[in-house]
Amino acid sequence: MAVYTAIDDPEAYFQAKLYSGTGSQLAVTLDGDTDMQPDFVWFKNRGTTNSHGLQDSVRGFDTTGIQSTNGTDADPAFDGSTLGYVSAVGSDGFTVEAGNCANASSNNYVAWCWKAGTAFSNDASATSIGTIDSSGSASDTAGFSIVSYTGNATNGATVAHGLSSAPQMVITKNRADAGTSWQVLTNIYPSYSEGDYIYLSSTQAKANSANVSFLPTSTTWQMESGQAGNVASTQIAYCFAEKQGFSKFGSYTSNFSSDGVFVYLGFRPAFVMVKSSSAAGTNWVVHDNKRHSVTPASGGTNFNVINRQSMPNLNNADDTNDGIDFLSNGFKWRWTGGDVNSTAGRTYIYMAFAEAPFVNSNGVPCNAR
Repeated sequence: MAVYTAIDDPEAYFQAKLYSGTGSQLAVTLDGDTDMQPDFVWFKNRGTTNSHGLQDSVRGFDTTGIQSTNGTDADPAFDGSTLGYVSAVGSDGFTVEAGNCANASSNNYVAWCWKAGTAFSNDASATSIGTIDSSGSASDTAGFSIVSYTGNATNGATVAHGLSSAPQMVITKNRADAGTSWQVLTNIYPSYSEGDYIYLSSTQAKANSANVSFLPTSTTWQMESGQAGNVASTQIAYCFAEKQGFSKFGSYTSNFSSDGVFVYLGFRPAFVMVKSSSAAGTNWVVHDNKRHSVTPASGGTNFNVINRQSMPNLNNADDTNDGIDFLSNGFKWRWTGGDVNSTAGRTYIYMAFAEAPFVNSNGVPCNAR
């Protein structure tokens, strides 16, 4: 029997949520038919220029467990005690405290929530897996783990990621150094070379350095002494391994056409994040299945087009520069502006998570919205 998807119910592992702030403690319930207690909550004020907030269960849901796309856990520029934060998670949602970044009265927010859930700890010297001790929360089913470790600034250092298959993407951040950006390590470029990297908090294109490595295996990923995620201080990493019918990581080439590029995923997406790896000056862009628009900026009415987006490297409010169709088996760009299809021939990398598989494990097709 053919295997169509690893996960029939993606809502058990990823959900996007829109909510309105109240200016006082607010319990937010996720929308899905399946309850999900998130381990990673990434939230953004949709209407004002506030930082993104990234919190997780490994660092802890409190004021010091917050990161914007730069800074530190205790960065005054993103002080959760005054700007709002996720203070707790429950069986089907999370609680936010008052503040502009997370919960201001009459402000609208988006939150992207992932489930990991199983605690792990690796003593590298005892297990002979990796060279750096690590711990965290992992879901092998969903191919997602949150990893805490302390870098050792040595070449060829390896860290256990808690999964049983090699991740396609690892996003690392030095928790103690405000000047260190979120570094994205991935091998999904069309012509991947060891030493390739890109920054989540930057518009720069892909770069390559002898001081960077990735080399993921089914148990670890590798780092060199000079890279951002291996400074001798506390680090956090989000690790993603592709799972059929639930998540996909890859690349495409833009065509600068309103009949834009179609990218096959094998599922209807709930979340798509893209970045040009070949062109500097382009933003990261995130679309999700909650922020719809039926009146594209180009005019007319189009039910499938989603043109509300966030940019992880900026603190901007939602904008409408790009139009994307979320289809039953992938996504398709519809406009020729913005950051995702403005010039033909550019290379883009993407990460995507499912709302529903194209075909479930029983061979039954799912439909587009």
